Amino acid sequence: MDSTRQQPQPAAVRPLFGYRKFWAHRFGPAPFLPMSRAEMEQLGWDACDIILVTGDAYIDHPSFGMALVGRLLEAQGFRVGIISQPDWNSAADFRKLGKPNLFYGVTAGNMDSMVNRYTSDRKIRSDDAYTPNAEPNKRPDRAVTVYAQRCREAFPGTPVIIGSIEASLRRIAHYDYWSDKVRRSVLPDSKADLLVFGNAERAIVEIAHRLARGEKVGEIRDIRGTAFMVPPGWLPSDEWAVMDSTEVDTPGPLVQHADPYAMETAPKSTLTATMPGVQPVRIVSRSERLAARRERRAHTVVRLPSYEQVKDDPVLYAHASRTFHLESNPGNARALVQAHGEGASCRDVWLNPPPVPLTTEELDGVYELPYARRPHPAYGEAKIPAWEMIRFSVNIMRGCFGGCTFCSITEHEGRIIQSRSEDSVIREIEEMRDKTPGFTGIVSDLGGPTANMYHLTCKDPKIEAACRRLSCVFPDICENMNTDHSKLISLYRRARSLKGVKKVLIGSGLRYDLAVRSPEYIKELVQHHVGGYLKIAPEHTEAGPLSKMMKPGIGSYDKFKQLFDRFSREAGKEQYLIPYFIAAHPGTQDEDMVNLALWLKKNNFRLDQVQTFLPTPMALATTMYHTERNPLKKLHRQGGEVVGAVRNARQRKLHKAFLRYHDPENWPLLREALKEMGRADLIGNGKKQLIPAWQPAGTGGKTAASPTKMGQNSRSTATTRAGRPGNLPRQPGTRPSGPKTAFKQPGSAPRKKRTP
Repeated sequence: MDSTRQQPQPAAVRPLFGYRKFWAHRFGPAPFLPMSRAEMEQLGWDACDIILVTGDAYIDHPSFGMALVGRLLEAQGFRVGIISQPDWNSAADFRKLGKPNLFYGVTAGNMDSMVNRYTSDRKIRSDDAYTPNAEPNKRPDRAVTVYAQRCREAFPGTPVIIGSIEASLRRIAHYDYWSDKVRRSVLPDSKADLLVFGNAERAIVEIAHRLARGEKVGEIRDIRGTAFMVPPGWLPSDEWAVMDSTEVDTPGPLVQHADPYAMETAPKSTLTATMPGVQPVRIVSRSERLAARRERRAHTVVRLPSYEQVKDDPVLYAHASRTFHLESNPGNARALVQAHGEGASCRDVWLNPPPVPLTTEELDGVYELPYARRPHPAYGEAKIPAWEMIRFSVNIMRGCFGGCTFCSITEHEGRIIQSRSEDSVIREIEEMRDKTPGFTGIVSDLGGPTANMYHLTCKDPKIEAACRRLSCVFPDICENMNTDHSKLISLYRRARSLKGVKKVLIGSGLRYDLAVRSPEYIKELVQHHVGGYLKIAPEHTEAGPLSKMMKPGIGSYDKFKQLFDRFSREAGKEQYLIPYFIAAHPGTQDEDMVNLALWLKKNNFRLDQVQTFLPTPMALATTMYHTERNPLKKLHRQGGEVVGAVRNARQRKLHKAFLRYHDPENWPLLREALKEMGRADLIGNGKKQLIPAWQPAGTGGKTAASPTKMGQNSRSTATTRAGRPGNLPRQPGTRPSGPKTAFKQPGSAPRKKRTP
């Protein structure tokens, strides 16, 4: 089946660029969306129709959310202004562009503000990649809530619509790692009128046009991908029914299904005339039954346990999380509702089903809008690290069907892959070559959330629409998943043959379990698109933690490495893999980290910068961390799988230390732990032992036992095997990937080779 087929869309879905343009389109596109009244006056504007408030610096490039959403709304004919990184201590900065005619759009930026500001150890980061000169503290904690409240103060009565990764991951009650408690949905805290989650284009465009036609924001209740507050028991119409979530996820009462062969009332026939009381049998076709089922699902809302229930009950929290993820496929997801508050103060958070993915033509249109492709001139010569990182890269797709439990891409962008056309990607590379200052012929990345899911889809649209799997590749790659990489190979070859392009590198995360299905892809990748080192993320080596991550076994990594090494040799190149691993993930035992450390030593890897598991809102791994239950399986009060969570600081530090077994600063802690585990046999100078019994001077708080051995061990030749470049650590959301960038779990990068 052709892997370029379009995603099936319900008849009610309006094409993204199928709206009549708003009257202000006569002003034409702006060189940059204005950030000041002076810029508005230069454009001839007396007011903005829409003002977007963001926690990031404004970079007019499609990899940055506010630029993409802003240019899309501009293409619909609206006048769009940007308020970037405002002073949140008062409402003054939120008034500087005047009152928007239609609404404020609020986002924390391409990253969750809490992940952006704090490490996995809850320590404040020293820089911010999305701020000029990486200056920290330019956005508040929980920025969406703070910004929305200030917008309310600036112009009371103006609709406030929140979105982006931060709002998307907080649309229901969620565990908050930084305060170590379950918090309410962001909607009641922010007092926003609407929350747009997931891929926002369809929803935000329809909202803008309906408000422009005079519709009240409180009347907009039927747009997919939106959430809002309603009174208890509210339903859109009498056709709707409410289903308790326990009927979805746990065995409930026996339901008597309709008999497809039941006799129904029909006009009298000759038979009924001669046989009074006898009804003719009408056979109900399968298509009729399926249509009736779809109609029922379309008018059913699933009620999750309330905020008050899940905040105090780990089992109900895990159940709500599991139900939420089961209702994530746009083809069959039902609306969800969750009560917040009790008594007279009770209100429901209502979530419509997820948005319908964009077609290839629509995605092309979004990425080919008239972006300036550089930071706003107001920043002068300031360096913005996130911009420098993606300056010469191109987004080719969005979404991920991997379903890794520690990653937030699935909750935000969805499992259905949305891909651009090859022609569109090539046009962007040419534009980047011709218009982006400093281009030297090196394309730093062609990718997105993953490197190699471009145009990979389910082989059958009907199966895709009915599927409720949490991952298409775990525990094994689904037999219905197309793994043909030919479209991606064609794109790579065409891109590297362009005039003025010297090399096309691949920097996005690679799904090696998919790649091994296409040796031709690996050959193309290894021989033409690797700059000496390729990032890859096995995350762990042991089956226990891998099963909780929904990641493939280390055997898949070994198969990929064999092909990687083979094709590197054939090309006459010396190239290496850079592995990422996660410490302290739920389900990880101390013994698992010992085995991982031994694997690292055996394979001559010496990791430099590493991070421990960071629980992000609504991720399934976060549910495991908070509840110590496994939401990947049915949940029960009695029995059920218990998942160990690495909580205390010492154990988290220990797991991180095992990833850096070669660092003398970690040896005292590791020796103590190995002795407690009965693994003192791993302490010594043998090849099969993990750490030495001696301690170098000035390290680990102890005196040296043998200064001569210090030199022999601290600069082991094993360093060279891990990878020589001084790569940055893998930080959440480092690579912007569209209007609502999701972040992957932090991992590790290898130590830069030292000169002896």
